[in-house]
Amino acid sequence: MANNFQLTHDVLDVMAIYAIADNACNGAVVLMSGMVRNQTGGRAVDYLDYQAYELMALSVFQDISDRCRVKFPDITAVVIHHRLGKLKIGEISVLVAVGSPHRAEAFEACRYAIDTLKIDAPIWKKEFWLDGVSSWVNCPAL
Repeated sequence: MANNFQLTHDVLDVMAIYAIADNACNGAVVLMSGMVRNQTGGRAVDYLDYQAYELMALSVFQDISDRCRVKFPDITAVVIHHRLGKLKIGEISVLVAVGSPHRAEAFEACRYAIDTLKIDAPIWKKEFWLDGVSSWVNCPAL
């Protein structure tokens, strides 16, 4: 099975990630693109800042791929790329692609991968709003 994981400050390329997940035995490649939206809870967003514990995050990406392989044994590829640093409205923050001979398994595995990443990966997002206020998202108070 092909795997490819990356944390980067560079712009994510949908076609490049798709090509990595593609394989001649696939009947489907499902790609999920997460992007920066212009509001959260009715509050106007200026930009986001992503930070990560990089070595651990890459290890978690591998673990997610391993768990996908157990749950969905026919998949051919899991690709996870996540941006770090300052991202503006409309920029892609995360791409997850899964290749599989069958579309149902590709959809399920891709959803499992992104949902698990959001819970398990040590990647943190700070929202900066147009009113000048900022806060960490889904980070419990210390």
